Amino acid sequence: MVQSINIKALTTLASVVRRPYLAAPHVFVPTVSEINYQALRDHCGIKAVIFDKDNTLTAPYENTLHPRAQAGLQSALDTFGQKNVAIVSNSAGTDDDPGFIDGAEIEEALGIAVIKHSEKKPGGLAETMAHFPDVDEPSQLCMVGDRLLTDIVFGNLHGMLTVHVLPLCTGEENSKDNKVAKVVRAAENKFMYADWWGGRKTRSYTLGHKVWKGEEECPLILVDKEQEIGNVGGEKNEL
Repeated sequence: MVQSINIKALTTLASVVRRPYLAAPHVFVPTVSEINYQALRDHCGIKAVIFDKDNTLTAPYENTLHPRAQAGLQSALDTFGQKNVAIVSNSAGTDDDPGFIDGAEIEEALGIAVIKHSEKKPGGLAETMAHFPDVDEPSQLCMVGDRLLTDIVFGNLHGMLTVHVLPLCTGEENSKDNKVAKVVRAAENKFMYADWWGGRKTRSYTLGHKVWKGEEECPLILVDKEQEIGNVGGEKNEL
């Protein structure tokens, strides 16, 4: 599938330049399998979890659940139930997926819904909210993805709890990744996580969440992330 230009991301870029903290996630973990989903439900007021697809649950443009994401997706399903876990992708389920062919294949393969939305992330809130009838407001949603300028900005713009993950695939396994997305992702991550004053200042202004009061008070990370953060933007992760 060939992705079209993400107009919504381009138009939102001006807001992010003025307020770069919109791209700062509440939580950073290596993969979706290092998230404490039970804590999200029991202590953060979260009723549903939204995942990006490519390099978050699967290899780029593949419809098979990646081994490193299996435990995380299963934990989300066990905790929230199938109807409260879904994918919001900027490829499957959009106008780039005519006839919802790719979306249907993903739903069959992964066992969770792909939300149809005409406007790409950071747009698509109306369709996302409509998909979850038990969710009263966006703060009850958790957005999980590997892209700061789409997934995380989408969540932060609307008051969701946001979780950023590293891309699942590197090297040859990542050969199908969108070339533009790969370059932009690397720049995003280096800006946010590299050891420089701009990244530190941006992270210090991370938006608060309506219920979650921070990692010290309510831990959402299942592993020590320090080593992974040190590798963000480096050759090891080939971001």
